[in-house]
Amino acid sequence: MFLSRILAVYISRLFMFSVTAMLGALTGLVSLFDFLELLRRSATRPDASFALVVEMALLRMPWAILEIMPFAVLLGGIWAFWRLARSSELVVARAAGLSAFQFLLGPIFCAFGLGVLGVVAVSPVSAALFAKANALEETFLDAGGGPLALNGGQLWLRQGDETRQHGGVAIIHATSVMMRKAVLTTGPMTVFRIGANDKMIDRIEAQSARLLPGDWVLTDARVLIPGQIPTAPQSMSLPTELNVNRIQQSFAAPDALSFWQLPGFIRVLQKAGFSTVAHRLRFQALLALPLLCATMSLVAAGFSMQTSRRGGIARMIGGGVASGFALFMLSQVAQQFGQSGALPVVLAAWAPAAAGLMLALSLLLHLEDG
Repeated sequence: MFLSRILAVYISRLFMFSVTAMLGALTGLVSLFDFLELLRRSATRPDASFALVVEMALLRMPWAILEIMPFAVLLGGIWAFWRLARSSELVVARAAGLSAFQFLLGPIFCAFGLGVLGVVAVSPVSAALFAKANALEETFLDAGGGPLALNGGQLWLRQGDETRQHGGVAIIHATSVMMRKAVLTTGPMTVFRIGANDKMIDRIEAQSARLLPGDWVLTDARVLIPGQIPTAPQSMSLPTELNVNRIQQSFAAPDALSFWQLPGFIRVLQKAGFSTVAHRLRFQALLALPLLCATMSLVAAGFSMQTSRRGGIARMIGGGVASGFALFMLSQVAQQFGQSGALPVVLAAWAPAAAGLMLALSLLLHLEDG
């Protein structure tokens, strides 16, 4: 027991060193290609300076770390276990009566802990910097006017009607949407207020509107009720739970929200009538990240142990890279099915980790049985 604990600490230290080095190398490589792509796009944009391109590439780096973490665990684990196999340390450990699962407990816990650290610590930093990088990209590199211009400059919202005691919804349509100094202003706005029985109660026509904390402030608004004369133009307010950040984020990628922000934001989107599939899929993928990292460490060990017995470094590297690529393709296909509604969100997010875990366990059991 004492021997296995010492060996687990030794292997875990070597494993973490290899994974950290591989994570740094892969992050640098991905960031380099991202920087070159941003530099190419900025060539036709006179407002985008070289310093701005460098800033955007650096801001996207934590997001790259989070995305490539499982593959860094896979490749770093292959490197670490290959070094142990080449020096015959794994052979000595097995000759001492230790099974593969005993000296793999340390690397498995390290990989799982690395995934947890990525979810709880790296994810908030990644989301904040990714959102800032997206804002800079939309301002200086894209021809559009930002995330609120995705629908041709028009804004459609659906929110709960707080002015009605028995429920109901308010559907808002605004044109000429503008964002200035963190204040959302619109041109003509139409508000359709629908009761709990899906019957339209009235319609509000306003010349302009501003979104303030807790309220839409409507200017020159007239209330049109079926069978009645429209009211005179007046200023009025419409209570809302939405704010500028939530409206912006609803059009942004789910990657711009951290693990801690996603549950509350999903509830707001559901109440406002937005689709939450992409955000729920991102949340479940983050939850599955620790298990995926632990699975990758088992896959790496399986291919490395096979090489230590049979020889052939090319087979080891090829098998490890092929398995990582297969899991990546599986995750992409599962996410596409999840976003289309063909698969449940939970299944689409957890299927790659489950498939990799079964592959790793079957490979290790085969090697243990000889």
